[in-house]
Amino acid sequence: MGLKLPQEASPRESRISQGPFKRLVIRGANLIDGTGAPPIGPVDIVVEDNKITSINVVGSPGVPINENARPQKGDHEIDAHGAYILPGFIDAHSHIGNALWGLTGDMPSMDYIFKLWMGHGITTSREVACGMGADFTLRQKRRSARNEITAPRLMVHCGFPTNFATGKQARDWVKGLKKRGADGIKFFGGNPKVLEAAFDEAKKQELRTAFHHAQLSVSRVNVLTSARWGLNSMEHWYGLPEALFDDRTVQDYPLDYNYANEQDRFGEAGRLWRQAAKPGSDKWNEVMDELLSLDFTLDPTFTIYEANRDVMRARNADWHNEYTLPSVWEFFQPNRVLHGSYHFDWTTKDEIDWKNNFEMWMTFVNDYKNRGGRVTAGSDSGFIFKLFGFDYIRELELLQEAGFHPLEVMKSATLNGAELIGRDNELGSIEVGKLADMVIVYENPINNLKVLYGTGHMRLNDKTNEVERVGGIKWTIKDGIVYDAEALRADVRKMVSDAKAAENTE
Repeated sequence: MGLKLPQEASPRESRISQGPFKRLVIRGANLIDGTGAPPIGPVDIVVEDNKITSINVVGSPGVPINENARPQKGDHEIDAHGAYILPGFIDAHSHIGNALWGLTGDMPSMDYIFKLWMGHGITTSREVACGMGADFTLRQKRRSARNEITAPRLMVHCGFPTNFATGKQARDWVKGLKKRGADGIKFFGGNPKVLEAAFDEAKKQELRTAFHHAQLSVSRVNVLTSARWGLNSMEHWYGLPEALFDDRTVQDYPLDYNYANEQDRFGEAGRLWRQAAKPGSDKWNEVMDELLSLDFTLDPTFTIYEANRDVMRARNADWHNEYTLPSVWEFFQPNRVLHGSYHFDWTTKDEIDWKNNFEMWMTFVNDYKNRGGRVTAGSDSGFIFKLFGFDYIRELELLQEAGFHPLEVMKSATLNGAELIGRDNELGSIEVGKLADMVIVYENPINNLKVLYGTGHMRLNDKTNEVERVGGIKWTIKDGIVYDAEALRADVRKMVSDAKAAENTE
């Protein structure tokens, strides 16, 4: 029986997108450019043929606009007075599908996933694994590149087989992947000599690399090993505590541990950082300094592990009722067969251990950033109660919790992501000459990242003493095409409502 594939994305519709335009003008916005610079505004931004051609400061806060400073009229204009404009977000760790998703009902359609992403300002997504197969994933990449569908641009990294026995097998596979049009490779582990050959060939083929250092081979290949081979980014945190071991060579596995039992796997992972060298120690500094010297990227994906420290919070997130498909919700429930559905008997102690794990993990990531290291924002959504789009925004909040200033968070979400995928000459910041990938929100995300959620932010109205929802991205612009983010999210709500109604009639 072949791989069950999801429904492909529908053709892009004019009711939810407009453009591209010969001349698009965005007027009166407060600019957050993605470089770490503070907001400035009001500005008018001109886009011509998908390139930002001018950024004009047209006044000062609290006084009338200087009309003489404004650029000429465009053939399409957006009134962004009082709004904030940011570069399009880059999700550095994403999945458009997984074979196991089909076991709990219909596979989530590409429209469902893509519209959740675009409805949260994600204009570029680094797909890591090709869980629906290389052909299907690369087809979505090509369709998105032609803007035939409503979708972020996809940077496709297919999973490297862990069972190759020779370097020749590895090199032939890498060459074949390049010919098929992939952008990179995601590694999980394997024979060190085979992996080293694959990395060498990847560099020759100009393919980028990501690595989830799974426990099955991390004792032979940790983050330092693969970084020395030229790895671009480590995913999650696997392989980093092992590189920081100074009094052991393997983690302190219980004697009845079984990696195939995911509660064992993830439960014990929450006790791993306390086995590593302590912050500020010689070993800590030695590992960090070498990674910095290699221009290495940390892609922590804090959000995907958040349920481990508070499963009730993750299970009861505001958006599940209206935005989570029944089949996806069923996939999240405890199940010994499904990946990431491992909270079989999750205890208070498990959560406390994971809270302590987060503290040390976040300390390393923040320290790395402070010393000049590159940290990106990735969500890994679709598992462990984490939903597409929404939990990318949650990752931004967790970066702030780790110690990042919100402007540093935005740089991780934009320019750092562009550097990781090798596209920072055209993406990742709002600068003259770059492509027109932008996000517009009518609240200040630097003051409160929660206004980026599709469900908005709940606050008490100071005039009528009533609770109101504010925020939510209004416009997502990709390749100069303006998407109505509110309409995209409304489409997803209808998909979920229809799926629930169909379940009730069966």
